[in-house]
Amino acid sequence: MKLISYNLRKHRAASELDTLVDTYGADLLCLQECDTADIPAQIGGLRLADVTHRNRLGLAVYFRMSMYRPLEVRSLGVKKSLHDRVLKPAEERMLGVRLHDIDQGRDLVVASFHAAPLTALNSLRRTQIHAALTEIAAIGPGLPALMVGDYNYPVFKENLSQKVREQGYELTLSDRRTYTRYRYFRGHYDFATSAGFEIDRIRTLPQGRSDHLPILITAHMSHPAGRGALSEAVA
Repeated sequence: MKLISYNLRKHRAASELDTLVDTYGADLLCLQECDTADIPAQIGGLRLADVTHRNRLGLAVYFRMSMYRPLEVRSLGVKKSLHDRVLKPAEERMLGVRLHDIDQGRDLVVASFHAAPLTALNSLRRTQIHAALTEIAAIGPGLPALMVGDYNYPVFKENLSQKVREQGYELTLSDRRTYTRYRYFRGHYDFATSAGFEIDRIRTLPQGRSDHLPILITAHMSHPAGRGALSEAVA
């Protein structure tokens, strides 16, 4: 499967999405900082699973209808930074979707994530990431899971990788840096945490109108089916 993750920088890069999906043949699309009141039901042949609802600039997940069927959606409000409490930019920082892979007859979980900004401590972001991964496990216990997005974690990623691994997930960076706006803060901000997936490649795509560069994750489920029975589809 191919998944694109993109922080739209306050929805400024929204006009690029159709072209991105078509150009790279994305099967899934995870967005951060999208205007949830002004987002289409379909983008480049992908259908909207859901958006976060407690903040205007939030998260969204899209899926290819010929490949997946949505079963369950959950959003998560994680521990807040001072920035969140004062400016209230984001109430929900994770949106997870349980999908049924039609061809393989298996379920999986895909999530869009946006950690607290750089004004917060890395320790808080680790707490948020831990909570998000715990919630993903609750959506589909034992299922292959992939959480992508803006982790706002440019330094000391080795520590984060260790903490993530302790939860049973692997942290994977893209081939090039994903943030370029400020000279002293350039680096890898957007990446993936996964369990039950083989990550073939994470490619940083060309920059558009956002200060974040979109990333393209190419991956496949690595374990046979057998855990997580099929649920009733979301209405």
